[in-house]
Amino acid sequence: MKFFKKLVVFLLCFTLCCQYPAGAVTISSESDISDLETPIDSVVTVAPIGTQLDIKAKSAILLEVNTGKILYEHNSDEKLPPASITKIMSLLLIIEAIDSSKLSLDDVVTASEHACSMGGSQIWLEPGEAMTVDDLLKATVIASANDATVALGETIAGSEEGFVAMMNARAKELGMTNTHFINATGLDAEGHLSSAHDIAVMSRELIKHDLIKNYSTVWMDTLRDGESELVNTNKLVRFYEGTTGLKTGTTSGAGYCLSATAERNGLELVAVIMSGDTSQERFNGAKKLLDYGFANYEYTSIAPTLDTNIINIKNGVQKTVKIEVPDNFGALLKKSDTAAVTQQINLPKEIIAPIKKGDSVGTVDFYLNGQQIGSINIICTENIDKMNFLTAFLWILDGLLK
Repeated sequence: MKFFKKLVVFLLCFTLCCQYPAGAVTISSESDISDLETPIDSVVTVAPIGTQLDIKAKSAILLEVNTGKILYEHNSDEKLPPASITKIMSLLLIIEAIDSSKLSLDDVVTASEHACSMGGSQIWLEPGEAMTVDDLLKATVIASANDATVALGETIAGSEEGFVAMMNARAKELGMTNTHFINATGLDAEGHLSSAHDIAVMSRELIKHDLIKNYSTVWMDTLRDGESELVNTNKLVRFYEGTTGLKTGTTSGAGYCLSATAERNGLELVAVIMSGDTSQERFNGAKKLLDYGFANYEYTSIAPTLDTNIINIKNGVQKTVKIEVPDNFGALLKKSDTAAVTQQINLPKEIIAPIKKGDSVGTVDFYLNGQQIGSINIICTENIDKMNFLTAFLWILDGLLK
Protein backbone atom coordinates (compact mmCIF):
# COMPACT_ATOMS: atom_id res chain seq x y z
CA MET A 1 0.00 0.00 0.00
CA LYS A 2 2.79 2.41 0.91
CA PHE A 3 4.59 1.58 -2.34
CA PHE A 4 1.41 2.39 -4.29
CA LYS A 5 1.08 5.79 -2.55
CA LYS A 6 4.69 6.61 -3.32
CA LEU A 7 4.17 5.63 -6.94
CA VAL A 8 1.10 7.89 -7.27
CA VAL A 9 2.91 10.89 -5.82
CA PHE A 10 5.94 10.17 -7.97
CA LEU A 11 3.84 10.20 -11.13
CA LEU A 12 2.08 13.43 -10.13
CA CYS A 13 5.42 15.08 -9.48
CA PHE A 14 7.20 13.75 -12.56
CA THR A 15 7.59 17.21 -14.11
CA LEU A 16 9.29 18.42 -10.93
CA CYS A 17 11.47 15.42 -10.24
CA CYS A 18 13.93 16.28 -12.98
CA GLN A 19 15.07 19.13 -10.74
CA TYR A 20 15.81 16.82 -7.80
CA PRO A 21 18.51 14.29 -7.02
CA ALA A 22 18.00 10.91 -8.68
CA GLY A 23 16.00 8.49 -6.54
CA ALA A 24 14.36 11.13 -4.34
CA VAL A 25 10.66 10.76 -3.60
CA THR A 26 8.75 14.04 -3.66
CA ILE A 27 6.26 14.68 -0.88
CA SER A 28 3.72 17.48 -1.08
CA SER A 29 1.00 18.71 1.24
CA GLU A 30 -1.71 17.73 -1.25
CA SER A 31 -2.12 14.79 -3.58
CA ASP A 32 -2.99 17.06 -6.53
CA ILE A 33 -0.02 19.29 -7.22
CA SER A 34 -0.53 19.49 -10.96
CA ASP A 35 -0.72 23.30 -10.84
CA LEU A 36 2.35 23.72 -8.65
CA GLU A 37 4.33 25.43 -11.40
CA THR A 38 1.41 27.65 -12.48
CA PRO A 39 1.99 31.22 -11.27
CA ILE A 40 -0.76 33.03 -9.42
CA ASP A 41 -2.67 35.89 -11.08
CA SER A 42 -0.13 38.62 -11.84
CA VAL A 43 -2.69 41.44 -11.87
CA VAL A 44 -2.35 43.60 -8.75
CA THR A 45 -5.66 44.32 -7.05
CA VAL A 46 -5.98 48.06 -6.44
CA ALA A 47 -9.39 48.60 -4.88
CA PRO A 48 -10.48 51.34 -2.47
CA ILE A 49 -11.64 50.52 1.05
CA GLY A 50 -15.19 49.24 1.02
CA THR A 51 -14.91 47.51 -2.34
CA GLN A 52 -16.52 44.06 -2.59
CA LEU A 53 -13.74 41.81 -3.86
CA ASP A 54 -14.42 38.99 -6.32
CA ILE A 55 -13.28 36.00 -4.26
CA LYS A 56 -14.54 32.59 -5.29
CA ALA A 57 -14.90 30.97 -1.88
CA LYS A 58 -17.58 30.46 0.76
CA SER A 59 -15.69 32.44 3.37
CA ALA A 60 -12.81 34.92 3.51
CA ILE A 61 -11.17 37.39 5.86
CA LEU A 62 -8.21 39.79 5.99
CA LEU A 63 -6.73 40.64 9.39
CA GLU A 64 -3.83 42.85 10.48
CA VAL A 65 -1.39 41.08 12.80
CA ASN A 66 -0.25 43.84 15.20
CA THR A 67 -3.71 45.09 16.13
CA GLY A 68 -5.91 42.13 15.18
CA LYS A 69 -8.15 44.54 13.25
CA ILE A 70 -10.34 43.03 10.51
CA LEU A 71 -9.75 44.87 7.23
CA TYR A 72 -12.08 42.81 5.04
CA GLU A 73 -14.43 39.88 5.57
CA HIS A 74 -17.04 37.82 3.80
CA ASN A 75 -19.13 35.28 5.70
CA SER A 76 -16.19 34.95 8.09
CA ASP A 77 -18.04 33.32 11.00
CA GLU A 78 -19.57 30.37 9.13
CA LYS A 79 -18.49 27.03 10.58
CA LEU A 80 -16.75 25.01 7.87
CA PRO A 81 -14.37 22.02 7.69
CA PRO A 82 -10.85 23.52 7.87
CA ALA A 83 -8.81 20.66 6.34
CA SER A 84 -5.07 20.94 7.01
CA ILE A 85 -5.16 24.55 8.13
CA THR A 86 -6.18 22.82 11.36
CA LYS A 87 -2.44 22.27 11.73
CA ILE A 88 -1.98 25.97 12.48
CA MET A 89 -3.27 25.23 15.99
CA SER A 90 -1.17 22.06 16.21
CA LEU A 91 1.88 24.09 15.22
CA LEU A 92 1.05 26.86 17.68
CA LEU A 93 1.10 24.37 20.56
CA ILE A 94 4.33 22.80 19.28
CA ILE A 95 6.09 26.16 18.90
CA GLU A 96 4.87 27.27 22.33
CA ALA A 97 6.26 24.03 23.81
CA ILE A 98 9.62 24.81 22.20
CA ASP A 99 9.59 28.41 23.41
CA SER A 100 8.89 27.24 26.97
CA SER A 101 11.72 24.65 26.76
CA LYS A 102 9.31 21.73 27.15
CA LEU A 103 10.52 20.58 23.75
CA SER A 104 13.76 21.08 21.83
CA LEU A 105 14.39 21.08 18.09
CA ASP A 106 17.12 18.49 18.72
CA ASP A 107 14.85 16.11 20.65
CA VAL A 108 14.38 12.77 18.90
CA VAL A 109 10.82 11.47 18.51
CA THR A 110 10.00 7.82 17.86
CA ALA A 111 6.96 7.31 15.64
CA SER A 112 4.10 5.31 17.13
CA GLU A 113 1.81 2.86 15.34
CA HIS A 114 -1.00 5.39 15.68
CA ALA A 115 0.97 8.25 14.15
CA CYS A 116 1.98 6.06 11.20
CA SER A 117 -1.63 5.05 10.54
CA MET A 118 -2.87 8.55 9.68
CA GLY A 119 -3.02 8.30 5.91
CA GLY A 120 -3.62 11.36 3.75
CA SER A 121 -0.61 13.60 3.21
CA GLN A 122 2.35 12.04 4.98
CA ILE A 123 6.07 11.32 4.94
CA TRP A 124 5.42 7.59 5.39
CA LEU A 125 6.89 7.27 8.86
CA GLU A 126 7.46 3.67 9.88
CA PRO A 127 6.55 2.54 13.42
CA GLY A 128 9.66 2.96 15.53
CA GLU A 129 11.32 5.35 13.07
CA ALA A 130 13.14 8.17 14.85
CA MET A 131 13.28 11.77 13.70
CA THR A 132 14.22 15.05 15.34
CA VAL A 133 11.59 17.60 16.26
CA ASP A 134 13.22 19.89 13.67
CA ASP A 135 12.65 17.38 10.85
CA LEU A 136 9.11 16.60 11.98
CA LEU A 137 8.31 20.31 12.08
CA LYS A 138 9.72 20.67 8.59
CA ALA A 139 7.49 17.81 7.42
CA THR A 140 4.42 19.25 9.15
CA VAL A 141 4.77 22.80 7.86
CA ILE A 142 6.07 22.20 4.35
CA ALA A 143 4.51 18.83 3.48
CA SER A 144 1.50 18.97 5.82
CA ALA A 145 2.44 15.48 6.96
CA ASN A 146 -0.30 14.00 9.14
CA ASP A 147 2.00 11.34 10.59
CA ALA A 148 4.60 13.93 11.59
CA THR A 149 1.95 16.18 13.16
CA VAL A 150 0.52 13.39 15.30
CA ALA A 151 3.99 12.18 16.32
CA LEU A 152 4.76 15.67 17.65
CA GLY A 153 1.37 15.95 19.34
CA GLU A 154 1.84 12.61 21.09
CA THR A 155 5.26 13.74 22.30
CA ILE A 156 3.73 16.82 23.93
CA ALA A 157 0.48 15.36 25.31
CA GLY A 158 1.03 11.59 25.41
CA SER A 159 -1.71 10.86 22.89
CA GLU A 160 -3.48 12.49 19.97
CA GLU A 161 -6.65 12.71 22.08
CA GLY A 162 -4.76 14.57 24.80
CA PHE A 163 -3.22 16.88 22.24
CA VAL A 164 -6.61 17.64 20.66
CA ALA A 165 -7.92 18.54 24.12
CA MET A 166 -5.05 21.02 24.41
CA MET A 167 -5.92 22.41 20.97
CA ASN A 168 -9.53 23.02 21.98
CA ALA A 169 -8.47 24.59 25.27
CA ARG A 170 -6.09 26.96 23.46
CA ALA A 171 -8.82 27.82 20.96
CA LYS A 172 -11.08 28.78 23.84
CA GLU A 173 -8.33 30.98 25.33
CA LEU A 174 -8.03 32.79 22.00
CA GLY A 175 -11.79 33.37 21.79
CA MET A 176 -12.30 31.03 18.83
CA THR A 177 -16.02 30.47 19.44
CA ASN A 178 -16.76 28.80 16.09
CA THR A 179 -14.08 26.12 16.39
CA HIS A 180 -14.06 22.54 17.60
CA PHE A 181 -11.26 20.13 16.78
CA ILE A 182 -11.72 16.36 16.56
CA ASN A 183 -8.19 15.55 15.41
CA ALA A 184 -4.76 17.19 15.12
CA THR A 185 -4.47 16.91 11.35
CA GLY A 186 -7.58 18.29 9.67
CA LEU A 187 -8.73 15.03 8.13
CA ASP A 188 -12.49 15.24 7.58
CA ALA A 189 -14.43 14.22 10.69
CA GLU A 190 -17.97 14.97 11.84
CA GLY A 191 -17.96 18.00 14.10
CA HIS A 192 -14.42 19.08 13.12
CA LEU A 193 -15.16 22.70 12.24
CA SER A 194 -13.76 26.21 12.30
CA SER A 195 -14.36 29.58 10.63
CA ALA A 196 -12.28 31.99 8.58
CA HIS A 197 -12.26 34.42 11.51
CA ASP A 198 -11.05 31.79 13.97
CA ILE A 199 -8.40 30.57 11.54
CA ALA A 200 -7.16 34.15 11.20
CA VAL A 201 -7.01 34.52 14.99
CA MET A 202 -4.83 31.43 15.49
CA SER A 203 -2.74 32.30 12.41
CA ARG A 204 -2.06 35.71 13.91
CA GLU A 205 -0.94 34.06 17.14
CA LEU A 206 1.33 31.57 15.36
CA ILE A 207 3.03 34.04 13.01
CA LYS A 208 4.11 36.16 15.98
CA HIS A 209 6.65 33.38 16.67
CA ASP A 210 9.62 33.99 14.38
CA LEU A 211 10.61 30.31 14.56
CA ILE A 212 7.67 29.24 12.41
CA LYS A 213 8.96 31.39 9.53
CA ASN A 214 12.09 29.24 9.36
CA TYR A 215 9.78 26.55 7.96
CA SER A 216 6.77 28.36 6.46
CA THR A 217 8.90 30.41 4.03
CA VAL A 218 10.67 27.34 2.59
CA TRP A 219 9.73 26.34 -0.96
CA MET A 220 11.62 23.04 -1.13
CA ASP A 221 13.66 20.97 1.33
CA THR A 222 14.67 17.40 2.08
CA LEU A 223 14.43 14.70 4.74
CA ARG A 224 16.27 11.42 5.34
CA ASP A 225 19.58 12.67 3.92
CA GLY A 226 17.96 13.78 0.68
CA GLU A 227 15.92 10.64 0.09
CA SER A 228 12.63 12.52 0.60
CA GLU A 229 12.01 15.84 -1.14
CA LEU A 230 9.50 18.23 0.43
CA VAL A 231 7.54 20.63 -1.78
CA ASN A 232 5.51 23.46 -0.27
CA THR A 233 2.20 23.86 -2.08
CA ASN A 234 1.67 27.36 -0.70
CA LYS A 235 2.57 28.91 -4.03
CA LEU A 236 2.56 32.39 -2.51
CA VAL A 237 5.92 31.50 -0.95
CA ARG A 238 7.33 31.39 -4.45
CA PHE A 239 5.20 33.92 -6.31
CA TYR A 240 4.11 36.66 -3.86
CA GLU A 241 6.47 39.30 -2.45
CA GLY A 242 6.69 39.37 1.33
CA THR A 243 5.02 35.99 1.98
CA THR A 244 5.83 34.59 5.43
CA GLY A 245 3.54 31.51 5.34
CA LEU A 246 1.37 29.88 6.34
CA LYS A 247 -0.70 26.76 5.51
CA THR A 248 -2.75 25.16 2.76
CA GLY A 249 -5.48 22.58 3.23
CA THR A 250 -7.59 20.44 0.96
CA THR A 251 -10.06 17.62 1.59
CA SER A 252 -13.20 16.48 -0.19
CA GLY A 253 -15.30 17.90 2.64
CA ALA A 254 -13.46 21.20 3.05
CA GLY A 255 -12.64 22.07 -0.52
CA TYR A 256 -9.62 24.32 -1.08
CA CYS A 257 -8.46 26.29 1.98
CA LEU A 258 -5.56 28.63 2.68
CA SER A 259 -4.26 30.80 5.46
CA ALA A 260 -1.69 33.15 3.92
CA THR A 261 0.55 35.60 5.77
CA ALA A 262 2.69 38.34 4.28
CA GLU A 263 4.62 41.39 5.49
CA ARG A 264 5.70 44.57 3.73
CA ASN A 265 7.18 47.70 5.34
CA GLY A 266 6.12 46.67 8.84
CA LEU A 267 2.52 45.85 7.85
CA GLU A 268 1.82 42.13 8.42
CA LEU A 269 -1.43 40.59 7.19
CA VAL A 270 -3.32 37.30 7.44
CA ALA A 271 -5.62 36.33 4.57
CA VAL A 272 -7.85 33.28 4.98
CA ILE A 273 -9.79 31.51 2.25
CA MET A 274 -12.15 28.65 3.14
CA SER A 275 -13.95 26.35 0.73
CA GLY A 276 -12.42 27.87 -2.38
CA ASP A 277 -13.71 26.75 -5.76
CA THR A 278 -10.33 25.52 -7.04
CA SER A 279 -6.74 25.33 -5.89
CA GLN A 280 -5.78 28.26 -8.12
CA GLU A 281 -8.73 30.36 -6.95
CA ARG A 282 -7.75 30.09 -3.29
CA PHE A 283 -4.32 31.55 -4.11
CA ASN A 284 -5.80 34.25 -6.33
CA GLY A 285 -8.34 35.05 -3.61
CA ALA A 286 -5.68 35.34 -0.91
CA LYS A 287 -3.58 37.50 -3.23
CA LYS A 288 -6.54 39.83 -3.80
CA LEU A 289 -7.00 40.20 -0.04
CA LEU A 290 -3.31 40.87 0.57
CA ASP A 291 -3.10 43.33 -2.35
CA TYR A 292 -6.15 45.13 -0.94
CA GLY A 293 -4.53 45.42 2.47
CA PHE A 294 -1.14 46.61 1.26
CA ALA A 295 -2.74 49.12 -1.13
CA ASN A 296 -4.91 50.80 1.48
CA TYR A 297 -3.21 50.50 4.88
CA GLU A 298 0.11 50.92 6.60
CA TYR A 299 1.42 50.21 10.09
CA THR A 300 3.13 53.42 11.15
CA SER A 301 5.64 53.94 13.94
CA ILE A 302 5.34 57.49 15.31
CA ALA A 303 8.08 58.97 17.52
CA PRO A 304 6.61 61.00 20.41
CA THR A 305 7.95 64.54 20.84
CA LEU A 306 8.42 65.84 24.41
CA ASP A 307 8.68 69.55 25.25
CA THR A 308 11.12 68.74 28.07
CA ASN A 309 13.16 65.80 29.29
CA ILE A 310 12.85 66.64 33.01
CA ILE A 311 10.04 67.10 35.53
CA ASN A 312 10.09 68.81 38.95
CA ILE A 313 9.91 66.71 42.12
CA LYS A 314 8.21 67.62 45.38
CA ASN A 315 9.54 66.22 48.69
CA GLY A 316 12.35 64.36 46.92
CA VAL A 317 16.09 64.17 47.50
CA GLN A 318 16.43 65.71 44.04
CA LYS A 319 14.58 68.67 42.59
CA THR A 320 14.09 67.14 39.17
CA VAL A 321 14.12 63.76 37.44
CA LYS A 322 14.74 62.84 33.82
CA ILE A 323 11.82 61.50 31.85
CA GLU A 324 11.47 59.71 28.50
CA VAL A 325 9.14 57.84 26.21
CA PRO A 326 10.92 54.51 25.66
CA ASP A 327 8.89 53.34 22.68
CA ASN A 328 7.36 54.74 19.54
CA PHE A 329 3.61 54.59 19.05
CA GLY A 330 2.48 52.01 16.50
CA ALA A 331 -0.76 52.57 14.64
CA LEU A 332 -2.64 50.88 11.82
CA LEU A 333 -3.79 53.68 9.54
CA LYS A 334 -5.31 54.24 6.15
CA LYS A 335 -2.53 55.51 3.93
CA SER A 336 -4.44 58.74 3.42
CA ASP A 337 -4.55 59.41 7.17
CA THR A 338 -0.88 59.10 8.11
CA ALA A 339 -0.08 62.80 7.91
CA ALA A 340 -3.20 63.76 9.88
CA VAL A 341 -2.10 62.20 13.19
CA THR A 342 -1.43 64.72 16.00
CA GLN A 343 -0.11 64.25 19.51
CA GLN A 344 -0.82 65.88 22.87
CA ILE A 345 1.45 65.75 25.93
CA ASN A 346 -0.19 65.26 29.33
CA LEU A 347 2.36 65.96 32.06
CA PRO A 348 1.94 67.51 35.53
CA LYS A 349 4.12 70.44 36.63
CA GLU A 350 5.60 68.34 39.43
CA ILE A 351 5.41 64.85 40.93
CA ILE A 352 5.72 63.70 44.52
CA ALA A 353 8.57 61.49 45.73
CA PRO A 354 9.34 58.64 46.19
CA ILE A 355 9.68 57.63 42.53
CA LYS A 356 10.82 54.37 41.01
CA LYS A 357 12.59 53.99 37.70
CA GLY A 358 9.96 53.14 35.08
CA ASP A 359 7.07 54.80 36.92
CA SER A 360 4.59 56.44 34.57
CA VAL A 361 4.30 60.19 35.16
CA GLY A 362 2.21 61.17 32.14
CA THR A 363 1.15 60.24 28.64
CA VAL A 364 1.48 61.26 25.04
CA ASP A 365 -1.95 60.93 23.43
CA PHE A 366 -2.42 60.50 19.69
CA TYR A 367 -5.38 61.81 17.70
CA LEU A 368 -6.75 61.39 14.21
CA ASN A 369 -9.36 63.91 13.08
CA GLY A 370 -10.09 64.82 16.69
CA GLN A 371 -10.55 61.20 17.85
CA GLN A 372 -8.02 59.64 20.20
CA ILE A 373 -6.45 56.56 18.63
CA GLY A 374 -4.09 55.63 21.45
CA SER A 375 -1.54 56.79 23.99
CA ILE A 376 1.90 55.89 25.30
CA ASN A 377 3.38 56.40 28.77
CA ILE A 378 6.03 58.92 29.79
CA ILE A 379 8.28 57.32 32.41
CA CYS A 380 10.99 58.26 34.92
CA THR A 381 14.51 57.09 34.17
CA GLU A 382 15.79 56.74 37.77
CA ASN A 383 14.83 56.10 41.39
CA ILE A 384 14.27 59.19 43.58
CA ASP A 385 13.87 58.75 47.35
CA LYS A 386 11.53 60.82 49.51
CA MET A 387 13.09 63.54 51.60
CA ASN A 388 13.28 62.77 55.37
CA PHE A 389 14.71 64.66 58.36
CA LEU A 390 18.21 63.24 58.01
CA THR A 391 18.51 63.80 54.27
CA ALA A 392 17.05 67.31 54.67
CA PHE A 393 19.57 68.14 57.40
CA LEU A 394 22.49 66.82 55.31
CA TRP A 395 21.23 68.71 52.29
CA ILE A 396 21.06 72.03 54.30
CA LEU A 397 24.46 71.37 55.84
CA ASP A 398 26.01 70.73 52.47
CA GLY A 399 24.55 74.00 51.21
CA LEU A 400 25.98 75.94 54.17
CA LEU A 401 29.41 74.44 53.74
CA LYS A 402 29.49 75.47 50.12
